Amino acid sequence: MNECVHVSALPHPEPEPLSETCPECLAAGSHPVQLRLCLTCGHVGCCDSSPFQHATAHSQETGHPVMRSFEPGESWRWCFVDGSIV
Repeated sequence: MNECVHVSALPHPEPEPLSETCPECLAAGSHPVQLRLCLTCGHVGCCDSSPFQHATAHSQETGHPVMRSFEPGESWRWCFVDGSIV
């Protein structure tokens, strides 16, 4: 895993999840494939394997750079800016 400047700028402790699932998928009547947690604000979005890719859309719309898996037993993080696991 790589460290990046975006990781050091994240809030500590990490934000509380704003929901238990992807609210955009719920509103669209879609099923999220995997969930991701924005480490800047706590937004929960679906991954790029989901039809609407809400986690990526959230990052593009807000500029929030790093998310982590919101799946049980997973703790890896992804930086959208650097395009790598951090």
